[in-house]
Amino acid sequence: MINRLVALRTYSLEPTGKYTRPADYTERGNPMSLSKGMKSMAAAAVSAAMLIAVAACGTSDNADTASTSGSDSSSKSSTQGFDTSSIKKDDAIAALLPDSVAGDGTLTVGTDTSYAPAEFLAEDGKTPVGFDVDLSKALAAVFGLKEKTVSSTFDSIIPSVGSKYDIGISSFTVTKERLDAVDFVTYFKAGSTWVTKKGNPDKVDTSNLCGVKVAVQTGTTQEEEINAANDQCKADGKPEIDVQSSKLQTDVTTAVASGKASIFYADSPVAGYAIEQTGDTLAALGDDTGVTPEAVAIKKGDSATAEAVQKAVQKLMDDGTYKKILDTWGVSSGAVDKAEINPAVSE
Repeated sequence: MINRLVALRTYSLEPTGKYTRPADYTERGNPMSLSKGMKSMAAAAVSAAMLIAVAACGTSDNADTASTSGSDSSSKSSTQGFDTSSIKKDDAIAALLPDSVAGDGTLTVGTDTSYAPAEFLAEDGKTPVGFDVDLSKALAAVFGLKEKTVSSTFDSIIPSVGSKYDIGISSFTVTKERLDAVDFVTYFKAGSTWVTKKGNPDKVDTSNLCGVKVAVQTGTTQEEEINAANDQCKADGKPEIDVQSSKLQTDVTTAVASGKASIFYADSPVAGYAIEQTGDTLAALGDDTGVTPEAVAIKKGDSATAEAVQKAVQKLMDDGTYKKILDTWGVSSGAVDKAEINPAVSE
């Protein structure tokens, strides 16, 4: 079961049934568009205390929210992840890292913290948590480095890997398009899930979405699939799909929970987490679709960092740490036993 200690920032429910953001919520930046791979949904609780995460845009230094592992905010958070403090440095693996990554003593990781339980913000609104964050900390420990997670919008991360961030860990699905931009090291697998209000009150048929209000996160492969389906609707002379694209997965979840959209489409682990957090409000519709690998993003052509990350991830898999991290967050069904550099993909 997913870790129920998770606590995120609060959305309030007005008498009208509309969900409102916290007063201190800020929109940030206009990041570059680069299609995202099957990322998962962020959590939403549909009650007077609706708990969800917020993400910061990574297009400027002022727009980023950074957290170093072991910080005071982390220790004060009631959201508990896996304790990586006992992981020891592996000198042989650490020696593989180029000075461009290891020189400052910190592994800087770009991630979209609106994506519970993979990566999101604790109830302090500042501290990144989740299984991807725990993996980042574990990798840094193997390298003998401090870890710093920088909260960014998803589609701004890949263009900044190798400059602003040493690596990106944010539920990136491996696609041919992304392989043209970065190198990848696989560490997880996930499918996609359709989610509606419980009971599917709008009677959505996923085989015919023409005229349906569909929520997706901007830049995801799910958005690409919906846009392709919409093109077919138009070609067939049918009503267009009302594609509601949001930069934050939290907003996607809220669109369906509040009735603004009839259905959303997202990665299975986070969709499942959102369903659990909303109690009787949301439910999966049909079976999961297409399981694909997710991976760490590394600067294209940086073979030294790719090798170091591959060996570090494999070490964590082999010694059982990786499985413990996934178990902590209830996502061990997505475990893989081999970390691969740039695996072959069909699309």
